[in-house]
Amino acid sequence: MLMNDFYRIEYLQRDPNSISCKIAFNRQHDIFKGHFPGQPVVPGVCMMEMVKELLEQQTDQNLWLRDAGQVKFLQLITPDVQPVINISWQQEKKGYTVTASFKNDTGDLFKLTGSFEPSNA
Repeated sequence: MLMNDFYRIEYLQRDPNSISCKIAFNRQHDIFKGHFPGQPVVPGVCMMEMVKELLEQQTDQNLWLRDAGQVKFLQLITPDVQPVINISWQQEKKGYTVTASFKNDTGDLFKLTGSFEPSNA
């Protein structure tokens, strides 16, 4: 789990099937020492894991990414960036259809469209 170690939530706004939150990264985290030394950036797999963790927190379920229809890494995210993460979902028969994005003042940083299912299904 990356929450409260790699990143922390600065604020969170909830709606019935969506959240918006601003996060801050732990600039001293070991992930940044290896990705990449001297020029740290947030790994794409960490962005995807963050979406999963935030969705799990809202649905109170352990989830896995079943299908990633669209994954776009639009700008490098450095540890000093505090992106706003927007996640919306629709409950389906087997899980959730999800749209997520990371944004900052300059625009979109990351986008994900996919489906998540309970890990015990």
